[in-house]
Amino acid sequence: MNYALIGCGRIATNHIKAAAQNGLNISAVCDVKPEAMETLLARHGLECDGSIQRYTDYKRMLRENGIQLAAIATESGLHAQIALDCIDAGVNVIIEKPMAMSMADAEEIIRRSREKGVKVCACHQNRFNTAVQEMRKALEQGRFGKLSHGSIHVHWNRNRDYYAQAPWRGTWAQDGGCLMNQCIHGIDLLRWMMGDEVEEVYGVTRRQLHGYLECEDVGMAVVKFKNGAIGSIEGTANVYPKNLEETLYLFGESGTVKLGGKSTNHIDVWDFADKCEADSRNKGFQEAASNVYGNGHTALYADMIDAILNDRTPYVDAVAGRNALEMVLAVYQSSFTKAPVRLPVKNASSMDFAESFPPPQERLTAETE
Repeated sequence: MNYALIGCGRIATNHIKAAAQNGLNISAVCDVKPEAMETLLARHGLECDGSIQRYTDYKRMLRENGIQLAAIATESGLHAQIALDCIDAGVNVIIEKPMAMSMADAEEIIRRSREKGVKVCACHQNRFNTAVQEMRKALEQGRFGKLSHGSIHVHWNRNRDYYAQAPWRGTWAQDGGCLMNQCIHGIDLLRWMMGDEVEEVYGVTRRQLHGYLECEDVGMAVVKFKNGAIGSIEGTANVYPKNLEETLYLFGESGTVKLGGKSTNHIDVWDFADKCEADSRNKGFQEAASNVYGNGHTALYADMIDAILNDRTPYVDAVAGRNALEMVLAVYQSSFTKAPVRLPVKNASSMDFAESFPPPQERLTAETE
């Protein structure tokens, strides 16, 4: 299966590794910066592979290379348009989070992919973490009983150097703040585990320690689910001096689970009223990961390839990407209006909240990196 990667920045190495481990034919890479492509390929020992074409224009790449599967790993504000162009070209696509920056674009990706018969996968790879899969299995088996509440905590660090590497980060048009970028994986997990159907969101966001950003560096929210359960969200890039944890709690009448580690890759608490063989294995489980992105990309790619070959819906489809985006936009809207927001959220875009905070005290540009 011919594969191409569009965008060769920070997360691209996980995509190339996953593509190679799944036996895809890496036929092309694309980035507006030629040096980014060469750096990425060299990191994986592919710099001398003459069969891998380099492009600075993804539209030309789509026309020339017979691509069957493309991954989009550019700045977030470009995801939707590139995805739609891939879909129109009949190319199946994996879209890095967030899938889009507006509900209109997310809905159009869903609509057009169905119309064209193209598979779309939202890259929420943490759903494939072993710890997450074990929690999900217990949930689907009914071991939690009636759900009471759940919460996601993303306590990470993103410093000035991180934002200076790519001045689009932390902007309303191209990125959003910590909830949209760093915390959306955890928000996806919370919504998915709590039944997906959301009634109302009340949130507060602030820009506390990153005066050079347009967007928030901390956000909190309370979520009312239609099944009666309550959720809470806490996300920040303000933890000193480094990433601390990403934890997901789920509390039910007959079960309690806490997933921890840097990216919900450990099982810190595993208690159920009904005992089973898996319990002793899961208590204290830890999955090693080389970075906060975890190991899920490889499994996500394997699932997407199987979905294409067997004409089925990917495990993490475009609707999942839309739902995660909707949650973040609902928190933004609630903070901006200082009122609860009922779902569904319609016609919302990150740019609607561009006046949430005073203008940045300074701009991080390519000249000041």
